[in-house]
Amino acid sequence: MHVTAKADYAVRAAVELAAGSQDSPRKVDQLAQAQDIPVSFLENILTQLRSAGIVRSQRGPEGGYWLAHPAEEVNLAQIIRAVEGPLVGIRGQRPEEIEYRGSAESLQQVWVALRANLRKVLEHVTVADVAAGKLPAEIVALTKQEEAWETR
Repeated sequence: MHVTAKADYAVRAAVELAAGSQDSPRKVDQLAQAQDIPVSFLENILTQLRSAGIVRSQRGPEGGYWLAHPAEEVNLAQIIRAVEGPLVGIRGQRPEEIEYRGSAESLQQVWVALRANLRKVLEHVTVADVAAGKLPAEIVALTKQEEAWETR
């Protein structure tokens, strides 16, 4: 899987919001500086996250952004989908919408399995997990496998 800069920035912004106080909103400039994200890029990302209901905002001098839900209820898959669309798409379609013939017929199952495994990781890791630096045990176990660190 290729994680785009946009998806990476969106996750980092959400984690930064989770790590801060929920008593007052965080300004875009503060988030951008804390995570070294270009402000103009972050503004667009936060707009998408707001449209998806992941963050909420307040305008004005005391304005800024908060998470719209407790960080424990927001997983990484939700954030990535909000800015990039489905986790696995083939030519702009979902795997279950694609029909293959002949020798490629089982390829649909490969794409569905890939999506299932991505979901297994991304839907089980919350923004709170990342902000606290405490990932679920099954995710940590995956990182301890030697092949997880091999570049291919």
